[in-house]
Amino acid sequence: MSTHVPISAGPHTPRATDSGRSDGPSAEDGTTTATPAQPRPARRHPTTSIGGLVLRTPYWIFTGSLAVIFLFPLVWTAFASVAPHPGTNQTDGWGFGNYRTLAHYQAGIWQYLANSAFVSLTTVALTLAISLLGGYAFARFNFPGKNVLFLVTLAILMVPYATMLIPLYVLLTQLNLQDSLLGVALVLTMFQLPFSTFMMRISFEAIPRELDEAALVDGCSSWAALWRVLLPAVKPGLITVGLFAFLTAWNDFMAPLILINDSDKFTLPLAVSNLRVQVQGVIDYGATEAGVVVLALPCIVLFLLLQRHYVRGFMSGAFKG
Repeated sequence: MSTHVPISAGPHTPRATDSGRSDGPSAEDGTTTATPAQPRPARRHPTTSIGGLVLRTPYWIFTGSLAVIFLFPLVWTAFASVAPHPGTNQTDGWGFGNYRTLAHYQAGIWQYLANSAFVSLTTVALTLAISLLGGYAFARFNFPGKNVLFLVTLAILMVPYATMLIPLYVLLTQLNLQDSLLGVALVLTMFQLPFSTFMMRISFEAIPRELDEAALVDGCSSWAALWRVLLPAVKPGLITVGLFAFLTAWNDFMAPLILINDSDKFTLPLAVSNLRVQVQGVIDYGATEAGVVVLALPCIVLFLLLQRHYVRGFMSGAFKG
């Protein structure tokens, strides 16, 4: 009669490990059986298929065509500004004769650049300061007439721009700000405030309230919470507002045309417009194209430097929840 002697597990007896096998259900004799682990599927590396290329090709063609359409006028203007034109200072060969004409026109290009820079930077500073405080108030505080005041602010966008310049001209005359660059900056700031306040409000509303509530619990006032905690969080919105205000003020033509009489206070767009028409109605296309290039360069450089923040600022309120 044979007896069954169980084999005890010794130190060298192989055992199931978590990485190789896992314990299965118990057998009738009390021992456990090990089941092999399922093999992991091999990771496939992304490959470019012909079907994917076929699907992406129309998209590439469409976006490339749009890029060519938008860039062609700028490239053509840049080449035409140094190309020879009959009746201009650049009649033979390629050179910078048109830029010399622009540089020595009346008060000089540096004076007009300084005027445009003063108007644009003042507009940006005032727009950022007012819209920052206004957006913070509309997003974080409750006060009587809050929604009505916000709708009235946005209603400025519904009024045609040109129809308000004559009443503003009369108002600025009474305030002794007519024919002044500061008056132009104030007018441009007023037209920037609706969009800027709206942008800053959605930027603040995209930030959780718990962030500034924690700052208030730690002893910060509302003003300190704004400057120390919330201001870095709304930086993309501020850059978007500032860049938009700069582009609008730098390229604006209508407000300086109505509000400025002294030729030495002309902004660059107004000076280029006056330079365009010469004696007997002859149009100096070369100098005009040079002026367009000078006007476009600061806008292009700023946008390329700040485009990442510009896009993030527009997307700041998209995922608010």
